[in-house]
Amino acid sequence: MIQPPLLFSGTSNRLLADEIAKRMQTRVGNALVDRFKNDECRIEIRENVRGAEVFVIQSLCRSPQGATVNDSVMELLLIIDALRRASANRITAVIPYYGYAKQDKKTKGREPISAKLVANMIEMAGAERIVTLDLHAAQIQGFFDVPVDNLMAAPTLCNHLKNLDLQGDKIVVVSPDAGGVPRAELFAKRLKSNLAVIIKRRPEPDVSEVTHIVGDVENKIAVVVDDMISTGGTLVKAAEALRRKGATDVYTLATHGIFAGDAIAQFEKSEINKVIVTNTIPRTIDSTKVEHLTIAQILADAIKRITSNRSVSELFNAEDVEPPPEQPPPSRAQQTELPIPAAV
Repeated sequence: MIQPPLLFSGTSNRLLADEIAKRMQTRVGNALVDRFKNDECRIEIRENVRGAEVFVIQSLCRSPQGATVNDSVMELLLIIDALRRASANRITAVIPYYGYAKQDKKTKGREPISAKLVANMIEMAGAERIVTLDLHAAQIQGFFDVPVDNLMAAPTLCNHLKNLDLQGDKIVVVSPDAGGVPRAELFAKRLKSNLAVIIKRRPEPDVSEVTHIVGDVENKIAVVVDDMISTGGTLVKAAEALRRKGATDVYTLATHGIFAGDAIAQFEKSEINKVIVTNTIPRTIDSTKVEHLTIAQILADAIKRITSNRSVSELFNAEDVEPPPEQPPPSRAQQTELPIPAAV
């Protein structure tokens, strides 16, 4: 008989962890994740995990309570270490958003490869498997010497577009750069639509300039597909260029909504109709232009398949299978009301 897995979570995305547990008809394990008065991270696993299959759910991002990306990394490392020292049988790190993913190579001398360093630390802490979603660069899987399941948010995003009747010849799927063409092709295939590519250059980090657009976008709804939205500058400029080329509306889709800096303010003033992201990163700012979809079902299904030694890739082979109905995302008020134990 297969024993049910145990789920634990840090503070970066506790609402997603709770939703995954609910869909698996279980609960998030009892653990103290707090800070000492000197701001060091305090971790205590408060239930027996000896011999158990354990999954630690933690996005490497800023938390709704204000903890930094680095705090989220340390929480993950210390939770894994605590579980390993408590004799858990196998520990899987479920990382919906893998932070530091943009730093996956050296672009000039004397720079770190931060994504590789984070991978080394997670492995050294004791994680024996990694589950993540839409890595910024596929080669990050090779930074680990343990199995990595790089899941896709495409089924959730595509089904949402189909529910809005955004498919077929009325839309054109747009890749915001040449590197995103394979991802955009996947969306175009699922939505049975055409493909266009934006050619751009980056004069400096987090700054982009659109040079021209390859493909026909005139009198069509442009659906720009990316893996993450950081400052939003690329998408705002892409929307302007697409409108100039004759696109009637512009929708933008991404798995990870980081929304750094004044990204939300830029979207509010832009020609983008709607920004659609998943809840791999928790919502911290409300906007009429931003819509969050839940990714909990895909992660719950992946965890169940890993526990029962079944194929994870089969989740994405059947394109016409509809996922269970999506639940409305939690409000910002619900996020800020998460109980945080008092420091000691």
